[in-house]
Amino acid sequence: MRPARHPWWIIGSGAVVLHGAEAGDVHDIDVLIDRADAAAVLAAAGVAPLAMPPDPLFRSDIFAVWQGADVPVEIMAGFAIAGPQGWSPVCPATREAIVVRNATLFVPARSELIALLRHMGRPKDLRRAAALEEREPG
Repeated sequence: MRPARHPWWIIGSGAVVLHGAEAGDVHDIDVLIDRADAAAVLAAAGVAPLAMPPDPLFRSDIFAVWQGADVPVEIMAGFAIAGPQGWSPVCPATREAIVVRNATLFVPARSELIALLRHMGRPKDLRRAAALEEREPG
């Protein structure tokens, strides 16, 4: 992520784990980046954008998968979620730094991540939102 010049976030199950809650099975890490950073980030990772079949719930203007970690890292730019009012772009308003080993990773604030997971609405997302609520600090 070093080439990124704009904010980026880990979302989904990876962010749940980074917030210290139980995420269940983590099959991939979802990274949300700015469209303006996509070319540089993907080049640095040595991956190319993939053409994805249409999905009724999610879409990304740019989507790639980096296989250089323990689990695949899905890199998305222009990510949106379908809802009753149409497609809603996902661009977190909050950004919290979490240091893991020598790396600084960024996630939405717990409350914003809960709202995002609830908006995604799949059973696994709702379970993860509930796990975050159970592990509220304080």
